[in-house]
Amino acid sequence: MAMSKEQVLSGTIIYGDKPEVIEGYLCIEDNIITEIGTDTDVDAHFSGVIAPCFVNAHTHIGDSVLKDPPILDLDSLVKPPMGLKHRVLRLTPDIDMKHALRQTLLDMINTGTCTFCDYREGGIPGASILIEVLDSLQDISGIILGRPQRQDEPHIGEPDELAVICNGIGISGANDVSSQVLEETVDIVRRAGKIFSIHAGEKDASDIPMAIELRPDFLVHMTHAQKNDLSAISDADIPVVVCPRSNLITGVGSLTHPPIQKMLDMDIIVGVGTDNVMLNSVNMFAEMEFLSKVYRLDDGQVFKMCTLYGATLLGLDQDIGSIMENKQANIMVLNNRSSNLSNSHNLLASIVRRGRPDDIVKIIRYGREFS
Repeated sequence: MAMSKEQVLSGTIIYGDKPEVIEGYLCIEDNIITEIGTDTDVDAHFSGVIAPCFVNAHTHIGDSVLKDPPILDLDSLVKPPMGLKHRVLRLTPDIDMKHALRQTLLDMINTGTCTFCDYREGGIPGASILIEVLDSLQDISGIILGRPQRQDEPHIGEPDELAVICNGIGISGANDVSSQVLEETVDIVRRAGKIFSIHAGEKDASDIPMAIELRPDFLVHMTHAQKNDLSAISDADIPVVVCPRSNLITGVGSLTHPPIQKMLDMDIIVGVGTDNVMLNSVNMFAEMEFLSKVYRLDDGQVFKMCTLYGATLLGLDQDIGSIMENKQANIMVLNNRSSNLSNSHNLLASIVRRGRPDDIVKIIRYGREFS
């Protein structure tokens, strides 16, 4: 439903870039947070725990058509062009693909994600399908990084057109493409003023040096990054998106890989992605719980990784990723009296460690509110 000219929310606010937990209220007008205060005695439209929506910084939602296949090794599952997912994608009719993409985007909305970044396979046709489906939905925004149908031998003009219709290009890895093609692709993307990103260090560390040399806007995975790799990306100020649940299920990750705490200690901006929909849901609550309990990361850091840091590495942190005055109102309101969150002694920790989509009572996005 459309919001009135001004909307007032009250309750517990996960406030600021730090973030900190405060009691108070906020006002929204024309989808902008216009005021935040600590007065708790206000006439609010509704109350609860007010938190920023998630930023899912790395997905492959095309393989929504192949949920929960047999668990195979990484190359057998996803390596182009003959990995299982790529064989299935080539055989999937457009109508089935559109339906699967739409269902996944709706699932993102319902689980608290308002912005995502997708590596979209299938060249121009693949990217165009996702653009069409995304345009039909009002309550989520996407950064689409296209990819030539044959990364190693792209059709003449294909990377240029992808750089026009998409937000940039995302490559599967430096070992999958010649250095000449990689450098040409980076040049095309830079001239278009778009994003260049690449997987690195997912299976092993062999493709990391070349990936760093390309100076991408961000790297994805870095599962097997060593100290010298982390020093290089820290010095170059290159952010990283980690996908820990995905890495574990494909057999390339462990309790120490990716080395997330070391990345954070070196002031590397680290976002989080759910990766392949065929292997994992797009539920960022699950990703937060995993990071907190398995990797034993600080709960505040985990929350920032799944919100602000994802926005930062996508260049969106001036508008989204945290709750502050003059930012967009991409907000989820959680029920702190739910059977799951009630009796919490540390609300931020409870959201990170045990929060669930059914705790969400309202989502506000683009001047609209929905449950």
